[in-house]
Amino acid sequence: MSVLAAPGSPAGSPPVFSPEEIVALARRIREPVHVVSGPGGRELGLATGPRPGSGSGAPVLGTLPPLYPEWLGGRTFCEAHGVRFPYVAGEMANGIATTRMVSAMARAEMLGFFGAGGLAYGDVERAVHTLAEELRSRPNWGVNLIHSPAEPELEFRVAELLLRCGVPRISASAFMELTPAVVLCSARGLRRGADGRIVRRTRMLAKVSRPEVAERFLSPAPAALLDRLVGQGGLTPEEAGLAALVPVAEDITVEADSGGHTDNRPLSVLLPRIASLRDTLCRRFGYHRAVGVGAAGGLGTPAAVAAAFALGASYVVVGSVNQTATEAGLSDEAKAMLCAADVADVTMAPAADMFELGVQLQVLSRGTMFAQRAGRLHAAYRAHGSLEEIPPAVRAPIERDVLRAPFDEIWRRTVAFWERRDPTEITRAESDPKHRMALVFRWYLGSSSRWAITGETARRADYQIWCGPAMGAFNRWAAGTFLAEPANRSVVQIALNLLEGAAVLTRAHQLRTYGVPLTSDAFTYTPCALA
Repeated sequence: MSVLAAPGSPAGSPPVFSPEEIVALARRIREPVHVVSGPGGRELGLATGPRPGSGSGAPVLGTLPPLYPEWLGGRTFCEAHGVRFPYVAGEMANGIATTRMVSAMARAEMLGFFGAGGLAYGDVERAVHTLAEELRSRPNWGVNLIHSPAEPELEFRVAELLLRCGVPRISASAFMELTPAVVLCSARGLRRGADGRIVRRTRMLAKVSRPEVAERFLSPAPAALLDRLVGQGGLTPEEAGLAALVPVAEDITVEADSGGHTDNRPLSVLLPRIASLRDTLCRRFGYHRAVGVGAAGGLGTPAAVAAAFALGASYVVVGSVNQTATEAGLSDEAKAMLCAADVADVTMAPAADMFELGVQLQVLSRGTMFAQRAGRLHAAYRAHGSLEEIPPAVRAPIERDVLRAPFDEIWRRTVAFWERRDPTEITRAESDPKHRMALVFRWYLGSSSRWAITGETARRADYQIWCGPAMGAFNRWAAGTFLAEPANRSVVQIALNLLEGAAVLTRAHQLRTYGVPLTSDAFTYTPCALA
């Protein structure tokens, strides 16, 4: 079965009225389908091929044109990003969304983002150079820029790297406020085209889960930030002037109940709210180019993808389920844990990058004690002013069961890490005992995700695996099918099957809307090898 071309058009089928035959015709999405009435005038059925004539005995009540997965979202999104399908593989942090994954998506005429969040600058630099070399002529690839409130200098350095290397697409995530780094990426390279319209060199997709954050990205960049960047030489006055006329991001990804950083909000509530806000702000600022609104979070089945498009999403972003893809930078052991998950096997836990702020993220709970142990660390951090203040009755089980080493030993390891990454953190910790405690506890949170990536068997119970309920839904859908086999779970096969299934379900919903009787089989799609 192929999603790339329609099968040869048959001569047509006689009208059918049995449930099984209706379902069979409904699945032929790449052909026009006619809704016909039966001899009695009350029974509805289907026919394909040339429109039946008036003497066929089956009056035609309506015709649905062919439907392709490529057509499910907004065509403006596909045109803007040079892709065939309105589908994005999201930026799973710590390099779990690998360069291999991004390259595979680009070659399949989709869009993928490298997961730069959480990585050291050198690791991001190597990945960007690899992608730039492999995909230099393609516009449909990108890298994540994650908000790093504890490391603003690193955030800005990564932003400069992405611009210097000509990364064509940037996905901004976890931002609560606009920062110099994200505004720099939005404004650098703005110019007037031959027709007078503003042209972007770099396109930004911003992940948001709150209307107030969406409003910041949908509005022009603040004058104060633009002036600051001009003063520092990061922007020219001309670029700043044009940035005052366009939104910070021309694509807004509405992130619902996702893995990692999430507010756990339902997509059906959040996406319409932000789409309405988009319309209001586009009218207020008089933008000449449409701003796309995409959907992310909870998208692990064709039904969920079809629902996102039905809500008005221009594109979909899939994350959690891609951690089990063959290209994903996660250990086989961690992938096996994800493959065993159901929809309720997730929970919230403290985030390493925003530990002091109390920010949480969604992780796998089945087979790992990470969430409970990380929660104990954060409770101790809230209750005490330093490591020395933690009473022995609390300290001993943390050292024995969570850290598996004394505080002093973990501090030595922490110093070694920050000496390579940012020595100013050590200086600050030496004068701030509370910060020193946070760094020691963050050692566990940071290490736990690396253990899952490298497959540290002795630390299996501590694996931190970012995961939303979509993973469990995907597992139930794929069970017993082609995609149940780990070797078949390439990121492209996952994408093509989700899109193909979404198209099949969309056709079924269209027909049901017109009164055609459909059994539950019409609303199912079984994964298979697609090309």
